[in-house]
Amino acid sequence: MEQKKKKVLIKISWESLQWEKEYGIDSIFVKKLALQIKEVSDKNIDLAIVLWAGNIFRGVAGVEGGMERTAGDYMGMLGTILNGVAMQDALESVWCETRLMSALDIPEIGEKYIKRKWIRHMEKGRIVICVAWTWNPYFTTDTAGVLRALELECDFMIKATKVDGVYDKDPKKYEDAVLIESASYENVIKNDIKVMDQTGIALAKEWSLKLKVVNLYKKWAILRACLDEKEGTTIW
Repeated sequence: MEQKKKKVLIKISWESLQWEKEYGIDSIFVKKLALQIKEVSDKNIDLAIVLWAGNIFRGVAGVEGGMERTAGDYMGMLGTILNGVAMQDALESVWCETRLMSALDIPEIGEKYIKRKWIRHMEKGRIVICVAWTWNPYFTTDTAGVLRALELECDFMIKATKVDGVYDKDPKKYEDAVLIESASYENVIKNDIKVMDQTGIALAKEWSLKLKVVNLYKKWAILRACLDEKEGTTIW
């Protein structure tokens, strides 16, 4: 009997595409990131990617400046399309077959999100990049990532960020901060551990979606997490 292929959704934080720039996209680093993702794809793992757009526009920052929340969120979702195009270009430059799928209809750039089409693309070995989140305001990228991971029946979701995982307190402020290697969603909620927004946590907990938090800038971290090796923090 043929072994079932592993299916993983990677949610990439905005800092990754920005790298050390104050704003925008660092194309050199995005190329390095594409090579990391290619390593995973080469292991015959079906991949989906969800991107944030804080390197271009943060809806929360817009609200703090007096902008209406829905307007800020829509601008943020449009920003994910720019990041998606950059990510697609980088992946294809390292010979990965990709598809850009959007919750907003933009036929000149990508396909409209349809679950069955997305699954079929993944079955054919194509890396699918999700942009425009769900095209609903008041939803974060974390929640959108959980939603898509559940829709696609992924084995787990990886949150790739700029830290090694989840700590018991802010490692930037406290030298004695301890990395939490494994925790239940019950403990995350009870102890108010900052993993992602409460809506995303509640949804992941309800449907038993495993979450792995890893350092995007650490060599092999994403690959090790996808191979179920010890890496970062696992929330279950």
